[in-house]
Amino acid sequence: MRRAIEHLSVVETNAEPPTATVTLSFEDRHRRRIRLVDDAGVPFLLDLPRPVLMHHGDRLRLESGGTIEVHAATEPVMELSCANVAHAARVAWHVGNRHVPVQVLADGRLRLRVDHVLRDMALGLGAEVRLLSAPFAPEPGAYGGQGHGHAH
Repeated sequence: MRRAIEHLSVVETNAEPPTATVTLSFEDRHRRRIRLVDDAGVPFLLDLPRPVLMHHGDRLRLESGGTIEVHAATEPVMELSCANVAHAARVAWHVGNRHVPVQVLADGRLRLRVDHVLRDMALGLGAEVRLLSAPFAPEPGAYGGQGHGHAH
């Protein structure tokens, strides 16, 4: 079985075409060691030294040579639109206070996993909520998605 042993961020990849692609949900893009199947149906072992959050366009270097390019799967999400920047900041603060993954889009919309409680909260704050299927790539967090204890 092929073995993916190194994660390469999208900025580290070169122009050489990948050997294969793998399309993964947000949950499946944060892994260290698991058996996966690429988009052509060929299995491989993800075997990294530590857990990594893989983004769309990142690659996995194969032990035998070549790379597998990671694609973000389309999944059920909700997008929150706000009236202005101040409104968006207020809604984002309330979403962040719930400690849920959130993706901030270039135009200021917020993308979250579908959750009826958060939907009702956003509507109550005056945001427009739209349900759709789209790739989900939330912010890694202030500490790079690595987690952070509060004991200093």
